[in-house]
Amino acid sequence: EAQLVESGGGLVQPGGSLRLSCAAYGLAFNHTGLSWTRQAPGKGLEWLSGIYSDGLTYYADSIKGRFTTSRDNRVNMMYLQMDNLKLEDTAVYYCVTGIYGSVRSDFGSWGQGTQVTVSS
Repeated sequence: EAQLVESGGGLVQPGGSLRLSCAAYGLAFNHTGLSWTRQAPGKGLEWLSGIYSDGLTYYADSIKGRFTTSRDNRVNMMYLQMDNLKLEDTAVYYCVTGIYGSVRSDFGSWGQGTQVTVSS
């Protein structure tokens, strides 16, 4: 059974940076596309980026140029480097299997999520 574990969330001031990590277990990581998604309080799920096993990456317009997704197939890890964070980036961030989607059922396995709070 696939298991995803996010880490790296926290409290940061506007304009600051955070790096999220996602550790994957129990799946063919080298052959699995992954995404970062988030859900802000009172809002729906938002897909942020998807990365194929070869590293090809796609981003949502809302984070393009500020966030960078990467992966290391040697250690079954995916990362989300978040720079120039804004108040509206406050949300629970999830690592999921799948490249793109708009609702929860579009994706396969989910992590437990990590809270990112942007506040002055």
